[in-house]
Amino acid sequence: MIEKITSEVLTAGQVIREPVGNDKGFWVGCPGAFHDDEEKAWYLAYRVRRPRGVQPDRGGEVKVCRSNDLQQWDDVLTIRKDQYNSASIERSVVRRGPDGQWRYFSSYVDPDDGRWCTNMIKAPTVDGLDPVQQKVIFKAAPMGLEGIKDPWVMEKDGTYYMFLSIALPTSNTGDDSHNTLDIYNTGECVSATGLATSTDLENWDYQGTVFQPGQDGWDKYCRRINSVVEKGGKYYAFYDGSASHLENYEEKTAIAVSDDLKSWSSLNPDGPALVSPYASTSIRYIDAQLHDGKYHVFYEFAREDGAHNMRLVVTDEAGLPF
Repeated sequence: MIEKITSEVLTAGQVIREPVGNDKGFWVGCPGAFHDDEEKAWYLAYRVRRPRGVQPDRGGEVKVCRSNDLQQWDDVLTIRKDQYNSASIERSVVRRGPDGQWRYFSSYVDPDDGRWCTNMIKAPTVDGLDPVQQKVIFKAAPMGLEGIKDPWVMEKDGTYYMFLSIALPTSNTGDDSHNTLDIYNTGECVSATGLATSTDLENWDYQGTVFQPGQDGWDKYCRRINSVVEKGGKYYAFYDGSASHLENYEEKTAIAVSDDLKSWSSLNPDGPALVSPYASTSIRYIDAQLHDGKYHVFYEFAREDGAHNMRLVVTDEAGLPF
């Protein structure tokens, strides 16, 4: 068992995947993990990215890998952005539902309007998940949003909670805000967290904004919840924060707390809780999953050369940083 999770512990974490290049803009991460009790195996969705101009650039593809021992990870599914006719794919998650069907929730830039949207694919097996069968479950514009992406799903007492990164309009938002096909990188929105709920993983009810930046502070631009852990009658979230869009792609991790999953407060108003010692110092997209009494913490980590790899540490409740 490892010691309490700190920046130093995450720096020493097990590397699961390395990026395809050795410079800034080459990232592998956005982990979305699920342990399937029926197969006694882990499934892990992750995104492969290259810098703009290096084809296929930006979020070119998402893969799902499988492991029985947390050591050997074998890719079982690849979905490319051109299968959605999209400029980029980002975070995805997979999980088996109580009906035995696998569902893959993902996000990509909608070719219809240039805004991030969130979709779902369903199939009997993970390797049978086919983008042709996708259903878009959240489109941003009809919801009054500039983008909606990065789904993460948890279950509590028969209800599924999906946390989502949402782009909220500001006074800077205009007709040309989506010309870059990535409003999160323009400074013309605020990056917050939204919530949707479901009782069957199929039909989702959007609940609205549950966590958003304040007027000042180190995280005044972005507060993106990535995963949630229940402890001592409260809920704790690992969230990504940044002060402006200039730190988009290089966010740092902090902790938030809630009594009901719908109203959150930051426990780190003065600065991030977990950082890398290298390059941008980014640690982001932490996905903490409880299985067999242990917390499996997957995350994206900034290397010395500015690229990001994907890592894992395992701890028990005493090792959690809250």
